[in-house]
Amino acid sequence: MSARRLLLVHAHPDDETITTGGTIARYVREGVDVVVLTCSLGEEGEVIGDEWAHLVADRADQLGGYRILELTRALTALGVAAPRFLVGAGRWRDSGMVGTPSASNPRAFVNAEPDEAVGALVALIRELRPQVVVGYDPVGGYGHPDHIQVHRFITAAVDAAGSAQFPEAGEPWDPAKFYWTVTEQAALLAGLARIGTVPAGWRLPEPGELPSVADESVTTVVDIAPVIDAKRAALAAHATQVTVAPGGTVYALSNNIAQPILTEEHFVLVRGESGPVGPDGREHDLFAGLG
Repeated sequence: MSARRLLLVHAHPDDETITTGGTIARYVREGVDVVVLTCSLGEEGEVIGDEWAHLVADRADQLGGYRILELTRALTALGVAAPRFLVGAGRWRDSGMVGTPSASNPRAFVNAEPDEAVGALVALIRELRPQVVVGYDPVGGYGHPDHIQVHRFITAAVDAAGSAQFPEAGEPWDPAKFYWTVTEQAALLAGLARIGTVPAGWRLPEPGELPSVADESVTTVVDIAPVIDAKRAALAAHATQVTVAPGGTVYALSNNIAQPILTEEHFVLVRGESGPVGPDGREHDLFAGLG
């Protein structure tokens, strides 16, 4: 087991790459034991292009299985051996957006029994013994119900893992640091300003259309420029969900809204002590201060 261990918890395949792909690749290259946990298969996602269009939920309903393949390819590009799923692949289903019929499915992640999900997360934390855990902020980045559920469950699990709760889940382990993955507003705006011509059929976002957080809330910035090619390859591996534009500096989801591929990823430290900071007053290493 590596001396440094990092657990990242995400809602659907592709989330791990879009918000933390560079961080994953960087720490794998530094010898950190990195585990990416995914909580659903993304069955309710839209599909880009015609080749796999019939896999969607209201047709063959096979998209989730195909996205396991995409996730495996993306993690391989980032240096992670294999995906892991909360209580196994397919235990919970993608809930879709608020107000959609998919949210009423008993297997939807929004309907997960909290004790089962939190207990499974506690067991995983105690098994892996990560010093650092990464999840989402209270709005899940952009408001998706499954992202918000991840926030609730991983927050509860981090709080419980070092306690006497869930005694059946193994020996207590208290992670030293817990972060939210976010996008800094200034970095996003700067990235958008660098976008020139976008592919036909794409458009630039309207002001405020892409999610971001106030600059002052960001505590930690991870430089991913040395591993940006790995992040691009991982984005491209999620081909049913993501298109990387020629040149590799811009991508879009099925909505064809252009987004910059930034060379840094942003985090908010919400539990634990901050380590040494740079001249900008921010950490530049998730393991800062941990020796």
